[in-house]
Amino acid sequence: MSSIAKVSKFVGGTFSVWVIVFACLGFFWPAIFLPLKGYISVFLGIVMFGMGLTLSSDDFREVFRRPLDVLIGVVGHYVIMPLLAFALALALKLPPEIAVGVILVGCCPSGTSSNVMALLAKGDVALGVSIASVSTLIAPLATPTLISLLAGRWMPIDSGALIKDILMVVIFPIILGVVVKALFKKQAEASVQVLPLVSTLAIVIIVAIVVGGSKAKIVESGLLIFAVVILHNGLGYLLGYLFAKLFRMNYSKRKAVLFETGMQNSGLGAALASAHFSPIAAVPSAIFSVWHNISGSLLATWFARRTEKEQ
Repeated sequence: MSSIAKVSKFVGGTFSVWVIVFACLGFFWPAIFLPLKGYISVFLGIVMFGMGLTLSSDDFREVFRRPLDVLIGVVGHYVIMPLLAFALALALKLPPEIAVGVILVGCCPSGTSSNVMALLAKGDVALGVSIASVSTLIAPLATPTLISLLAGRWMPIDSGALIKDILMVVIFPIILGVVVKALFKKQAEASVQVLPLVSTLAIVIIVAIVVGGSKAKIVESGLLIFAVVILHNGLGYLLGYLFAKLFRMNYSKRKAVLFETGMQNSGLGAALASAHFSPIAAVPSAIFSVWHNISGSLLATWFARRTEKEQ
């Protein structure tokens, strides 16, 4: 393994630490990152392009082999997290911009690190990958529709613009990655070794930009947003697990559905919020990006030490 590949593996394995580090850098030295504000979508596109490079037919095999399991996971994700966000916004009487930001991250597809957490937790990784892939591919329709239905109570939503942005920063880069992999398979496979480094760098820069641009609002409302994010994420895990159990899924499948439900593509949330709403609306996504990797790692470690008899 080359030196750059070793560095990439190390950085990818310590993702949570780098998110926290860059969030702090963005908060204390915002001037470093604010000039990059107009490139948030570019950084997210890089992450999605990398995802496209790693996709294969195996990622969708479970869709045809176990369509009901995948459907349960995707439906659970797009029902539980958006409705939880809406309920929390109402129950806690969140200010409009924060409410929209919480709902926005709740309506995003599964998180980019959810599969890693399922692996660490000894869950059904193949099922988790398929759920994440399908939830991402249907995001151009599902995410704007849900945001319009749930966040429209607080402010007007331009669904058409949201669809366009999701296609441009998520679907197009993924398709481009798939095409590049098909045309340059050998080079694409070699580049996969550095993807953890590239993807981690892109995501943490997004977090730093959002945190730096909203420093004043974070000082004012940070504790409230952090509390909402912890509740949203934690209840998402719990309800995702119970939702899978309701359909009599085995222990391994429940763990996969749990992480695919509770972890969001918060980079997409930050990009959409920055482009279409106010800076503070992007803060829930930035904090979610930090927190769900911490909570996911802790939960995965806990699950890995348990057996099915201890469930």
